[in-house]
Amino acid sequence: MTPFRAWAAHQSGGPLQRLDFDPGAMDAEDVEIVVEHCGVCHSDLAMVDSEWFPATYPLVPGHEVVGTIVAVGPQAKGRTVGQRVGLGWHSKSCLHCHHCMGGEHNLCGTRQPTIIGRHGGFADRVRAHWSWALPLPATLDPAAAGPLMCGGGTAYLPFVIHNIKPTDRVGVVGIGGLGHLAVKFAKAWGCDVTAFTSSPSKREEALLLGAHRTVSSVDVKELKAFAGKLDFLLVTVGASLEWDALLNTLAPKGRLHMVGVVTEAMKVRTSGLLSWQRSISASPTPSPAILAQMLEFSARHGIAPQVENFPMSRVNEALDHLRSGKARYRVVLDADFA
Repeated sequence: MTPFRAWAAHQSGGPLQRLDFDPGAMDAEDVEIVVEHCGVCHSDLAMVDSEWFPATYPLVPGHEVVGTIVAVGPQAKGRTVGQRVGLGWHSKSCLHCHHCMGGEHNLCGTRQPTIIGRHGGFADRVRAHWSWALPLPATLDPAAAGPLMCGGGTAYLPFVIHNIKPTDRVGVVGIGGLGHLAVKFAKAWGCDVTAFTSSPSKREEALLLGAHRTVSSVDVKELKAFAGKLDFLLVTVGASLEWDALLNTLAPKGRLHMVGVVTEAMKVRTSGLLSWQRSISASPTPSPAILAQMLEFSARHGIAPQVENFPMSRVNEALDHLRSGKARYRVVLDADFA
């Protein structure tokens, strides 16, 4: 069997190096995808750097894949050779547990992330269960669509599970990889959109993305002046913030929802929750059905990530660019294996 060619981390925080590996026999329900483009997510950095937990090396990152199916297992359904698909954070789920049967495959107890316990999309090929390899709408640019498969889905899911209405006043905290897409989704949803950012330079950018106004996410006085204005506040960053001040921007029955991974404990006074019947919630990346819905929504409304493309052979330069915080707003690797 021809080995897969990839870029892999061999130690925490170390540079990625070329790795050829034997993928073994393909599962009967899997598809094999030739990688054309792969987005670079902060989750990839977190795994490379063992930020969340000790990772197992060698580790091939990459879970925002766009590519073409070149092989289909004998029991795979609805996928054909030559079909262009996207693959996100998950590559497999059991399909028989309560959550899978209820359409919430992303909550399956034995779900398999694309880059944990298996090699991901910083490679010339990748495999996944057919149900997680989603046909890409023809109107989406393949060279930019990869970040929709993780960042896009993560930012989109809260609008669905919390039944956000076009008349709702929505805030988005953090104008980065997730946040810039959340602003675009909220604007297309019909919402009144407020962008919260700690970076003065991003205020004008947020308005160009579709926000109706901007507010500092770190200036307590500015936050206080915006008290009681929002129905829904989506936090897309992983930093510790002025949580009580942010909660106070919510109207009665308002909700603060987390999609950013904050590794430190959140310190919140319950009085601000109890007095106004506010709530705090969180969600991961979505199920295949919601991912497909998000792709269709993006195609219909012309929503695309703002990306910077690098050849995959310059992957370490791309990772450093993302680490520096200079990316606007997602980095995508273009496969260039000889």
